[in-house]
Amino acid sequence: MKKYFTFFIFLFVAIVEILFQSSCANIIPPTGGPRDSLPPVLIKAVPSDSTLNFHTNKIVLTFNEYIQLDNTIQQTLIVSPNPVTMPYVKGLLQNVTIRLKDSLLPNTTYSINFGNGLKDVNEGNIYKNFTYVFSTGNTIANGQLLGQVTLAETGKIDSTLIVVLQSNLNDSAIKKLRPVYYTSLDSGGNFHFRYIEPGKYNVFVLPNDYTKKYDDSTKTFAFLNEPVTIDSISPEKVTMYAYNEYPENKNAGVGNSGNQKAVSPGKKNTKDTTIRFATNLSRSQQDLLSNLDFYFQQPLEHFDSTKINFTDTSFKPVTGYRVVADTSFKTFSLLYPWKEDQHFKLIVQKDAFTDSSGHQLAKTDTIAINTRSESDYGSIRLRFANLELSNNPVLQLLQNDKVVDSVQLTGTEFYRRLFAPGDYELRVLYDLDKNMTWTPGNYDLKKQPEIVVRIPRKITIKENWDNEINVQL
Repeated sequence: MKKYFTFFIFLFVAIVEILFQSSCANIIPPTGGPRDSLPPVLIKAVPSDSTLNFHTNKIVLTFNEYIQLDNTIQQTLIVSPNPVTMPYVKGLLQNVTIRLKDSLLPNTTYSINFGNGLKDVNEGNIYKNFTYVFSTGNTIANGQLLGQVTLAETGKIDSTLIVVLQSNLNDSAIKKLRPVYYTSLDSGGNFHFRYIEPGKYNVFVLPNDYTKKYDDSTKTFAFLNEPVTIDSISPEKVTMYAYNEYPENKNAGVGNSGNQKAVSPGKKNTKDTTIRFATNLSRSQQDLLSNLDFYFQQPLEHFDSTKINFTDTSFKPVTGYRVVADTSFKTFSLLYPWKEDQHFKLIVQKDAFTDSSGHQLAKTDTIAINTRSESDYGSIRLRFANLELSNNPVLQLLQNDKVVDSVQLTGTEFYRRLFAPGDYELRVLYDLDKNMTWTPGNYDLKKQPEIVVRIPRKITIKENWDNEINVQL
């Protein structure tokens, strides 16, 4: 008996020790293996996806893993047809619950598109454009419309815009009525309407704001001149060009500046009884491709061009120049046909400029000017393929999103012997009204904007180099 008792005691102690060691051990989950790159998968929907004769106001979607909704889901969710009140959407664990707030129209197909707002918890894999569809009638509408939207002035894409369909074909509907359908753009400016009731629609582009109407002519806008017919046979594809009817004048003072930077005169001391100016000279060097500019902080009242004397280094007067003021009367330019490696003196007399308080320069100023060498520049030759010469093309060269040179193209080749070195973007404006600037559209006149074709490839002009480039439009 004592033998069995000793055995049970020993067994009991051994079991306690095993349990104690197990409770103290660190449980480490297995590591390694491929990273999860798959978005969530819908495994159940109540009511089921593509339900006919839909009659409830609550939808529960269940996925194969824990999910999360973007914080802006209530703003990015797209419900078609467009409801007066957006549904309430909530995500919890593996479920998404949708509660509809509006009364549903009879015999109508509805779609609820989550855009990029639904993803898994662990890796953040997005279920792109997940869409739940149902119909209050006996069929699912399958009308489609595809297209692309480009900004007419720049040729770039603005993926924050939306495309709107209006079933009311009156021209004023986009200004007064909420749209029936709308959809977003992808990063390439493409859009795709699906599950649309067949019929005729006017198509527009707008910012994704609350009204989704063209109630402000400063809004970005695009339109098709004629309605499109949407049916179930084959999706039509359209191209639209968005514009601002009253855009900012971002390219005022356009010209080839030769990469010169104006020096700021700084703030004027209110106690000063003199005025000051700065120039666009760089280390006394004058760019061969631009004017010599004088900059004042405040508009001036008067200037006397006879008090600005342009001479050679022996102070012998130089002819063939003139000094002009811009419309602000803050910038003054000396115009002269510069040639390389020339040396000049510019004598600006004390009373050459006067402001509204009668203040003048502190003293007569003499400025040394040395023109740059042609070797500081590069030549440029561009050969264009698929250039539509009948549409009056204008070549635009840009730096930092600003047009620095515009040239009308009369052939498929452009050449300039001297061009300022640097990196440039290229665009071609089809200048139908031949005014050398981009012209926006006008919806009331059914006038489309002029189109700019953006060339994705940047070019680099090297100094003292013949730069030859083929451009494919």
